[in-house]
Amino acid sequence: MNARKTITIAFFLVVLGVGYYSMNAAPVVRDDAHTYQGGLEWETDPGTALDAAQSQDKPVLVYYWATWCTYCERYDKNHYRNETIRAAMDDYVLLAINIDDPGNGTALVRQHQATYPPQHRIMTPNGDTVESVEGYIGRDELLATLEKGSEEAT
Repeated sequence: MNARKTITIAFFLVVLGVGYYSMNAAPVVRDDAHTYQGGLEWETDPGTALDAAQSQDKPVLVYYWATWCTYCERYDKNHYRNETIRAAMDDYVLLAINIDDPGNGTALVRQHQATYPPQHRIMTPNGDTVESVEGYIGRDELLATLEKGSEEAT
């Protein structure tokens, strides 16, 4: 075999190896029952989330997201990992719906007209919407929305 073929084969093996590693090293974004955003466990089924909200007497924070959404990545890194925001989110049952694959959340996506991510809705334990945020907002604004929504929804 000549040197050119050897280099070409080695190059393709390296590319395949990097591809294999990157796919296996990717974080788990969701499983059958939950999605994981910002290190938090979010329900993916609206019925389960509303049942939990009613039994715990908590409002529901609905987060519409997508894997390709760059602003969703910002929420993940800059907001959901912030201790003050996490403390405010403890007052909620968390529900995240991937708008590209909503599963049992299809009816809720239609009801909220969530056609693009990121979007947030705050719902009472009975499912009534009391707050709505479309697009990306700063930490302080999200925190104020969470605090206001918690008061309005309970």
